[in-house]
Amino acid sequence: MQISINGKAETIEARTVSDVLKMKDIDPQLVAVELNTEVVEREHMPTTTVKDGDKLEFLFYMGGGQ
Repeated sequence: MQISINGKAETIEARTVSDVLKMKDIDPQLVAVELNTEVVEREHMPTTTVKDGDKLEFLFYMGGGQ
């Protein structure tokens, strides 16, 4: 299926948001996820399905500054 991840078209074989994170080797504790502009709660990632044409945005938490 074809989806957009952070604005880039990708072909994936994932069924859920958690599957996409595993495929991308991303720790779910370190990222917030938007699916079609809606934030996906961490506890719903394993059950939130991804469909052809969906848009995912991964927002990473970063420390820094002084």
